[in-house]
Amino acid sequence: MRRNDRLFQLLRILRDGKLHRAADLAEALGVSPRTIWRDMAVLMERGLPVSGERGIGYLLRDPVTLPPMAITKDEFEVLRLGITLVAGAADPVLARAAESLRAKIAAVSPADAGDTGSDTFVFSSAEAARAAPHLGLIRRAVREHLTLALSYRNAPATRVRPLHLDYWGKLWTLTSWCEYSNSFKVFRVDLVTSLKHDGGAFLPEPGKTVEDYLARIAPA
Repeated sequence: MRRNDRLFQLLRILRDGKLHRAADLAEALGVSPRTIWRDMAVLMERGLPVSGERGIGYLLRDPVTLPPMAITKDEFEVLRLGITLVAGAADPVLARAAESLRAKIAAVSPADAGDTGSDTFVFSSAEAARAAPHLGLIRRAVREHLTLALSYRNAPATRVRPLHLDYWGKLWTLTSWCEYSNSFKVFRVDLVTSLKHDGGAFLPEPGKTVEDYLARIAPA
């Protein structure tokens, strides 16, 4: 976690006005007490009303008011539903990020728009749960242009250039360029039996990009 994100989380915790021990804050954020000591010093240097010291604990002397986001209620509804959908999408990394974003939005939202989805539930499918172990690697490969060795159901292993990952509310699909068949292929991620980075990388080439795929399937 980057320092600025950690400082934000510390302020969110301290906003309850209670005294918090450095050890408890460290456990909550997954860092050492020494890191908490340094972070508290930074907050004090920035002029925030934080009081405390090592061995005693820390608290906010006065409320910290962050400026409300200029977002309409309809826009908050979109955020609310989107965050809840991602939180239930069976990708543990994105689920944690969604919960963190939910907390950040709640912390800076006006009182009449602070509902961030606690009353909405999106149930992940069994297919999404089976896809979850592969999603982190696929996202990284799409972002960094890494080639992947992929085995699919009973088919032989192949080498793909991952281009785009989509979630359809039940299924995750991977749009890719298959280097063995020299063509575009779309895989259901829940049917992938094995997946690993084979050490290769690629540069986007004309005719082999996701834009080319979308142009190919677009209705005439």
